[in-house]
Amino acid sequence: MWTASEIARAVRDRDVSAREVVEAHRTRIAEVNPAVNAITIAFPEALDEADRIDEALRAGAGTPPLAGVPFTVKENVDVAGRPTTHGVPHFRDAVAADDAPAVRRLRAAGAIPVGHTNMPDLTIGGNNTVSQLFGETRNPWGAIRSPGGSSGGDGAATAAGMAALGIGNDSGGSTRLPAMFCGVAALKPSLGAIAQDHRIGGADPTLASQVFPVDGPIARTVADLELAFAVLGGADVADPRTGPSRPGVELPKRVALTVDPGGLGVHPQVAAELEAAAAVLREAGYQVEEAEPPRLADALTSYGTMISSEFGLQWPQIRRLLTDESARHMELSMARQPPGDLAGYLEATATRFGVMREWDLFAQRYPLILGPVYTERPFDIDPFDAEQGLRAMLGMRLCTASTCAGVPAVAVPTGIVDGQPLGVQIIGPRHREDVCLAAGRVLERSLGIPTPVTGLLDL
Repeated sequence: MWTASEIARAVRDRDVSAREVVEAHRTRIAEVNPAVNAITIAFPEALDEADRIDEALRAGAGTPPLAGVPFTVKENVDVAGRPTTHGVPHFRDAVAADDAPAVRRLRAAGAIPVGHTNMPDLTIGGNNTVSQLFGETRNPWGAIRSPGGSSGGDGAATAAGMAALGIGNDSGGSTRLPAMFCGVAALKPSLGAIAQDHRIGGADPTLASQVFPVDGPIARTVADLELAFAVLGGADVADPRTGPSRPGVELPKRVALTVDPGGLGVHPQVAAELEAAAAVLREAGYQVEEAEPPRLADALTSYGTMISSEFGLQWPQIRRLLTDESARHMELSMARQPPGDLAGYLEATATRFGVMREWDLFAQRYPLILGPVYTERPFDIDPFDAEQGLRAMLGMRLCTASTCAGVPAVAVPTGIVDGQPLGVQIIGPRHREDVCLAAGRVLERSLGIPTPVTGLLDL
């Protein structure tokens, strides 16, 4: 039931041992994971790591900021000595030699990885979290089956109290959507804010996979996101995109409210949550005005062309690793946005650059954007056909556009409607995660924290 901040403080103050914390979370995993299926493997060596932290604290060897905090790791993020399976049989035995940068940094801060978490096959199976190796992850709230994707395992595990933090990745909403579906918070950092290593089999990713996916934390509170980001952010030799953290100047408290990005439609309950969040920010001294972020259509087209062109080149090899069901999402995406030729691909990269410039200019007027994570109420995509796929894709359009622009965003739960969490996101200027998190704290203080989930799905 404790937040990461509460756990770290209690362990540092010796009110509880790191071993007791890990034992409690392993007990919780044993109790609820059979129903939720978020954890693919619980790491028994977590107890040994907890003992080492307790011994270091007894010896007076410093007070790490995340001492004893249990965290989960998505199946596409390396944990040394464990297979990075990406959810598919082809990588079942692909044991990682080293920790990914995010895991390494969290360990150095005293946090303890307690398990890998489920994801769709190769992250491309859509908004449901279903993999060939591990099956389907369920939303612990129970109102719908899906916890969102692709970091749905971490979202469900955090919401159900199996860990205090999760490390996922977001390439168009993949941490923010599970945050909304599961009633937790998530940080999608700026490109280059958090070091990451997404090589597969030693091969570096191509351009779209370099500039769109970003690793980021999922937690139950915005304060925990801040605590994790303080450890995760900054320059790292493992990732040439990263640079030193820069202290930011105070920015005007002006917010662009976009209820229906692009005018394509929004569910009335999602619109109501946005209006309620806007009222909270106004009460806290923010100036909130309705305004549309620039070049939304260009951002979606650029993003789609770059993704489909690069996946199109590799699709015969990738397709062999997938089932018909898990391939359907990408096949429908490539049908909607066909791979471009070289000229079309290069034009898409140029369009992306222009989108980034226009979003930076927009941030001069409106440092923050308040908008939907998903313009729909959460729903199960079943069957996953062209109509459902398009509905889901357009529902996440603000996530996709902000990913194309490379800017940070924080997803925050706003309430429970008919047994299902809803939430909003706050998007900020490039490398100003701090202003997104500050506004997220304001919303959280007023609107409350709904998790961890107890009593649902026979937990």
